[in-house]
Amino acid sequence: MPFLRCCRPTWVVKATWESEFLLPFMLNAEAPSCASFTPSHDLEADLRAILNDALQLGDEALHFNAQTPLLGSLPQLDSMGVLAVLTALDQQLGLQIHDDEIDASLFETFGTLTAFVRARVA
Repeated sequence: MPFLRCCRPTWVVKATWESEFLLPFMLNAEAPSCASFTPSHDLEADLRAILNDALQLGDEALHFNAQTPLLGSLPQLDSMGVLAVLTALDQQLGLQIHDDEIDASLFETFGTLTAFVRARVA
């Protein structure tokens, strides 16, 4: 199965319907900005805002705690949702995540994502 490599951040995505048809459009289009995101000193609140904007969760993200399951529990967090979150982390927090750092455990719960981001921005 062919692979596509994104330039920024560096991830490898297996070719699927989404990556074959949507990813080229996303790479050529202007990246969406997270209009409601304003950085604060509360990393968890920042991540809730990023997830809310990237996945269009509405008020659902406001109630996330460390044990809130993400991957497999949020229908919006599919392969394109993961790309949207990673792009938002790069744009909003300057967090560049390399493809060898990404696996399912990163998005297992809100707590695992928070711990990863906290370790990277510290």
